[in-house]
Amino acid sequence: MDMLISFWQFMTKVQDGESLSLDEAFDKFYHGIIVHGPFFDHVLGYWKASQENPNKILFLKYEDLKEDTGSHLKNLAMFLGVPFTDDEEKQGVIEKIAKICSFENLKELEVNKKGAHISGVPHTSFFRKGEVGDWSNYLTPFMIECLEKLIQEKLNGSGLTFKLSSKTSNNIASA
Repeated sequence: MDMLISFWQFMTKVQDGESLSLDEAFDKFYHGIIVHGPFFDHVLGYWKASQENPNKILFLKYEDLKEDTGSHLKNLAMFLGVPFTDDEEKQGVIEKIAKICSFENLKELEVNKKGAHISGVPHTSFFRKGEVGDWSNYLTPFMIECLEKLIQEKLNGSGLTFKLSSKTSNNIASA
């Protein structure tokens, strides 16, 4: 649901003067008419690939990273074959990496405040809030209900779950 809001905000920023209403963005997202194709097809493709090739594809979810950055950094280091040493952990290397790579830090880097992507889109357009659950400030109860049903339908049987917060159930899981 956060991805929908980010998509909407991003499209509003990059479309030269053409404003996209939240209703229009919701409709496009719901029907899979977005830049890189249907969101759930895209995500499920990588999810399934990560299940088939767990030593080659690490599947991470932003919500999980935000919730427990340290353990996910450890998992990433293990996946890449360069686990943290006990000394590095004691010296706070994991916490330092988490701070350097945080959304807040990256958003404030000079390179991300100025300039533009090769496509002409300003770098600032790629950063919004970086908050999990901000969708609850935008989506209507009807939109939430529709998206919950869509998520359940699309993820059914895949083993992939998304944690949701705020105005809806905690998890939308696939059976």
